Amino acid sequence: MLVKVAGKDTKTVVTALSTHVRTLPQRLRQSLTWDRGMELADHKTFTLATDTLVSVCDPQSPWPRGTNENTNRLLRQYFPKGTDRRSSQRLRLCFAQAGRSFENLM
Repeated sequence: MLVKVAGKDTKTVVTALSTHVRTLPQRLRQSLTWDRGMELADHKTFTLATDTLVSVCDPQSPWPRGTNENTNRLLRQYFPKGTDRRSSQRLRLCFAQAGRSFENLM
């Protein structure tokens, strides 16, 4: 799940993720595994807003987040820092293949 956020502070991240998660079908939002970053510290508010159970990874243990780690690796591989995501034809193609609208993310 990729969600554009205006900042990395807890309130901004939780608000953006909550808004996006509520658009997903219930079966896709039964649980979510989060990292231990400070931007996600208010997971209780997220759970109350979305009715999604949140698990938090143990320190230095990214393996419970396998899909997330793999997705992050692929994004870094195909879209290195400095890539203009707004005009990236490659990103548009990825979204088209996934059946998602690129413009809704930007």
